[in-house]
Amino acid sequence: MTPTGPGDATDVVDVVALGESMVTFLPSRPGRLADVPDFHRGIGGAESNVACGLAAAGHSARWVSAVGSDGFGDHLLQEIGAYGVDVTSVRRDPARPTGIYFRTAGDRADQAHEVAYYRAGSAASAMSVRTVDLAAVRAGRVLHLSGITAALSGDCLDLLWELTEPGPERPLVSFDVNHRPGLWPDADGPRVLLDLARRADIVFVGADEALDAWGLHGASAIREALPEPGLVVVKLGPGGAVAFDRDTAGAQDADGTATLVRAPRVDVVAAVGAGDAFAAGFLSATLRGLPVRDRLRHGHLMAAAALTVPGDLAAPPARQHADRLVALDDTAWGRLRLGPGWTEDTQRADEEVRTP
Repeated sequence: MTPTGPGDATDVVDVVALGESMVTFLPSRPGRLADVPDFHRGIGGAESNVACGLAAAGHSARWVSAVGSDGFGDHLLQEIGAYGVDVTSVRRDPARPTGIYFRTAGDRADQAHEVAYYRAGSAASAMSVRTVDLAAVRAGRVLHLSGITAALSGDCLDLLWELTEPGPERPLVSFDVNHRPGLWPDADGPRVLLDLARRADIVFVGADEALDAWGLHGASAIREALPEPGLVVVKLGPGGAVAFDRDTAGAQDADGTATLVRAPRVDVVAAVGAGDAFAAGFLSATLRGLPVRDRLRHGHLMAAAALTVPGDLAAPPARQHADRLVALDDTAWGRLRLGPGWTEDTQRADEEVRTP
């Protein structure tokens, strides 16, 4: 499944990403939030992370959202815009603040991990069909959404229903489930996320979150629960990712051809931002019309770039470097090990491949 574009619109971009971004406060050292003496300011947002990754990889990208008319909103627009992302369709809301959050330094999967959100009543939570420039949202070859937006408010959920409605103006819809139980006020979240995912063209979901949200065990069960999307990508953590692609399925294979690609070994610096980076790498290769195996490998490489830096966003490898690694045979790919600085040190990456 390769995007073809929304028609003859003059402002068509490769990817439009819609969703909330917040100013992130990252701890200066490990420990409980109560014990951390100071924090470094950054940016965080699943959809804008994908837009930044794609822009850094050479694609045209637009972020659509709302921020407050405050200094934090200024910071988000400046930082995201600095990646080359078009932010002209971001609404400034004088009545509502920009969301912020604080987190500990550990892995999100760590039981001691803490996140403190201050996003209730934020400018982005007031996004709606009435306040968002729908033409700007739809003027992309790919529209990237996530389940986080659906949880922010009833208006935000209605907006996602509108954007995922089938129709001639709809671009290729990419949907990252991003199940965040703490954001849903009731038990309807998992059902809503499943219904939204079934309306998308490309779905990204972790095997762990599918088990938590839907009680589904294994990639095949996830595909069975999501029969409509042309591509379903199930992330298996260190085990890699499997994609079910109906475009290349045989006549007897209604679920689509299953392609499994193991993740390379990575010397992890911080286990944050990898999911968004994986989606950016996969979508980048999708925009280039590459086969599914190569899309998965590009996703893994972008994720490895994020895992080997402290923050959520990392500079991707140069396209020529990434393409060379993606083209490795299975044996060489299996020997690949990536550590801090690998995106710039092409000689070291090549040496890793040659190491028996």
